[in-house]
Amino acid sequence: MVKRIAITGPESTGKSWLASRLAEEFNTIWVTEYAREYLEKNGADYGFDDILQIAKGQKRQEELLLEDANKFLFSDTDPIVTKIWSEVVYNKCDPWIENEIATHPYDLYLICYPDLPWEPDPLRENPDNRLELFELYLEELSTKGYNFKIVKGVGEERLKNAVRFVKDIL
Repeated sequence: MVKRIAITGPESTGKSWLASRLAEEFNTIWVTEYAREYLEKNGADYGFDDILQIAKGQKRQEELLLEDANKFLFSDTDPIVTKIWSEVVYNKCDPWIENEIATHPYDLYLICYPDLPWEPDPLRENPDNRLELFELYLEELSTKGYNFKIVKGVGEERLKNAVRFVKDIL
């Protein structure tokens, strides 16, 4: 059975890089961040309903790739990302997203600590509150009792730490 691993955390913490490198390390595939694809296609101006569409698109991508995964499927984002994004921007979250979090937990969440320099990007919004956002992710995962590890370090050190956490669930 394939173990699903979510790479989560604030913007510009190396989630995409880490997901791709972990997939390479474990000879499997990874799910890209659907929000980026959606916003590049539809424009950076989004509304509350767009966040739900993004969450559903992420799930569709993940389900499509699950059958091709080899032992692990690494997901560059998860429903917790869309929940926190929605709550920070709109002070509310669609119940569908809440239900996904509750009914489809991952085998492991790797939460990326904001110890990397901020990299500007037209789709990124939060250069000054990454630590505050990190705390929201940490609180959500802790409250739910989900299996998570905090990934710290720069470059290969970050990857090495994440690889160790993934090997621990084998």
